[in-house]
Amino acid sequence: MELDRRGFVGLGLAALPALAGARVPVRREPLALATADTEAHVVVVGLARGKVQRRLATIEDPRSIESGPGEHVVVAHPAAGALSLLTVRPARVRRVLRGLGAPRYAAIAPDAGHAFVSDGARGELVVVDMRRGRIVAGVEVGAGARHLSLDPAGRTLWVALGSSATFIAVVDVSDPLRPRVRRRFQPPFRAHDVAFSPSGRRVWVTSGQVPRLAVLSARGAGRQVVLDADRAPQHVSFGRGVAFVASGEGASVRVHDLADGRVRRTARVPYGSYNVQAGAGAVVTPSLARGTLTILDRAGRVQHEVEVARAAHDACLIP
Repeated sequence: MELDRRGFVGLGLAALPALAGARVPVRREPLALATADTEAHVVVVGLARGKVQRRLATIEDPRSIESGPGEHVVVAHPAAGALSLLTVRPARVRRVLRGLGAPRYAAIAPDAGHAFVSDGARGELVVVDMRRGRIVAGVEVGAGARHLSLDPAGRTLWVALGSSATFIAVVDVSDPLRPRVRRRFQPPFRAHDVAFSPSGRRVWVTSGQVPRLAVLSARGAGRQVVLDADRAPQHVSFGRGVAFVASGEGASVRVHDLADGRVRRTARVPYGSYNVQAGAGAVVTPSLARGTLTILDRAGRVQHEVEVARAAHDACLIP
């Protein structure tokens, strides 16, 4: 007997996969990965229920962690002078790259082909081929290279040269094998974090010393906007139409409107929640002082507070 599909359309049942023998896709829970800095592992946390799912052993001092397309993850180990390249499903250490000075933070290109890593000890930006798991290039950017941000097109990268940086380096990475410093400039105050907005036209710069943050033109021209912030240092990540600004010393995450910079909401989080990451329908901030991972919704409301380690410096998100 042949089924008449038009009859099912009228009943609103045409899309039922069982009638066509289709396989129902399994929805995977989005994850957060947090560093257990003093315990040499990475903690995998399910975002929906706020539960620790597993712990992945690493080499010593996993201090920062960054995820990118294709579930690629880079962990920096400054004390070991090394990087760990991870896969997530299944969670495992794919490769360890040694021989660096003190790698600090990473940014992964939109095509996941390369990662760019700041090396504070050597004042370099290091380029990692993510497919081959090798360091393939580098360029001197300036002493103390630390927080960095890659524009959405994957062509320009800003690096703050220090925890309270007098200068920011602008690097052309349009050819990842030949990165070059385009310019260095002085921000309105000593800078800590830098973060390209989703449009790529603006860069949010936080302070290492004062309760201020600045919104600058990515091209280096135009008006600078300086906003009030909670206690320094602060860190920034972006959601839809908003910026999330975390202050570990102020124990807060502020939600700023991208259009005018006004504060929409302030969430109280554990002291020491310095870094912040938004994505996968959530926002996470780990506490270096308390060892917690706080999970907020995309509006900046606290959903879960999870004990993950003795100290958790950084976290990233996996959709």
